[in-house]
Amino acid sequence: MSTNTATDTAAPTTPHTRALTLTAALLTASVALYIALVAFGNITDFGTNQAFVQHVLAMDTTFKDDDLMWRAITSKGLQNAAYIAIIVWETLAALVLIYGTWLWARRDYTRARSISTYGLLMLLLLFGAGFIAIGGEWFSMWQSKTWNGLEAATRVIVFSGVALLVVLLTDRRTDSAA
Repeated sequence: MSTNTATDTAAPTTPHTRALTLTAALLTASVALYIALVAFGNITDFGTNQAFVQHVLAMDTTFKDDDLMWRAITSKGLQNAAYIAIIVWETLAALVLIYGTWLWARRDYTRARSISTYGLLMLLLLFGAGFIAIGGEWFSMWQSKTWNGLEAATRVIVFSGVALLVVLLTDRRTDSAA
């Protein structure tokens, strides 16, 4: 169990714990790079994914079931607000993960685990709750052949989830080795 003491910032002492810690750092860095590039792309090519968000929220490429269409958001202002909120969330997650990567590099393992966990959780919430649950189910994105981001969201969930598991494994491994 983690005691979050000064010994937790010491370098892991076994090859296994060093490899696990390096893996956590590199996975955090990889996810940080990925989401930073996603946010950068959404900022610099605003219109491409803006159209995606607009179509998903408008539900204009779904089966148009009258029992579901009341959920559609057709206001351009609300659609753009949702898209900007997504970009802000992605950017913040990227910054948190970049900071977590920096902490891993500085061998501040307790803070690196904590900050990396928060950044990865931000992505799991965005792509799990936001894209899969709300976009996929509430706005019936799964029905669209054109504007369906469920596969991409699943990739991010898997990537972030694996990284999170490895990050959390370092807690037990480095503390028992210290």
